[in-house]
Amino acid sequence: QVQLVEGGGGLVQPGGSLRLSCAASGSFVSIGAMGWYRQAPGKQRELVATITSGGSANYADSIKGRFTISRDSAKNTVYLQMNSLKPEDTAVYYCNANLTSSWYRPYTNYWGQGTQVTVSA
Repeated sequence: QVQLVEGGGGLVQPGGSLRLSCAASGSFVSIGAMGWYRQAPGKQRELVATITSGGSANYADSIKGRFTISRDSAKNTVYLQMNSLKPEDTAVYYCNANLTSSWYRPYTNYWGQGTQVTVSA
């Protein structure tokens, strides 16, 4: 059983910073791409950032220059450093990762439970 456990969300003032983390646990032999998505009230879930197993990152235009995604392979963890936060960044942030339990099986996509980020004065 694989789990993605997120942490680090909360309430922050505009211009502030937060660091989200997402740790993968369970039975797996490899983690492929990992990423963060977000969903604001009344809106569809959207991509925030992704990072490959080799460390190549991709960002949504709305957060470029403000957010940084990184991963620690030894800890099976992906991070999202969020700086210069704006009220429009308010959303539930979801971790996403591709993992496989065997080198002979394809990767399976998993989601975390979500963590709330609220940017408000």
